[in-house]
Amino acid sequence: MPLPEDHHLSVIAETYRLLGDPTRLKVVLTCLEGPIAVGDIAKATGASQSLVSHHLRLLRAARLVRGTRRNKQVLYEAADAHIARMLADMIDHAMEDHDPSDEDEIRG
Repeated sequence: MPLPEDHHLSVIAETYRLLGDPTRLKVVLTCLEGPIAVGDIAKATGASQSLVSHHLRLLRAARLVRGTRRNKQVLYEAADAHIARMLADMIDHAMEDHDPSDEDEIRG
């Protein structure tokens, strides 16, 4: 697989940097279920509404989530199927059983 261009690499690195915050990651994972309000995200993640709103602003700017206005409320969901697949694959990877000897090989 050829390396992406530098500007694409920057977008990928920024995406992973944003997802490196556990609360922000919980916010995105909560949005995978479908459209959800800020208050419900806050309850699900255990974070304050103001913190969730702050994280959602960053995640929207990075095109990881999108908001849809319904009356006075904005409902958030994953921006697209790519985001959902990427996170589902990462969850599967994290939950896989692994052989501790694999870590020894990596360390050399």
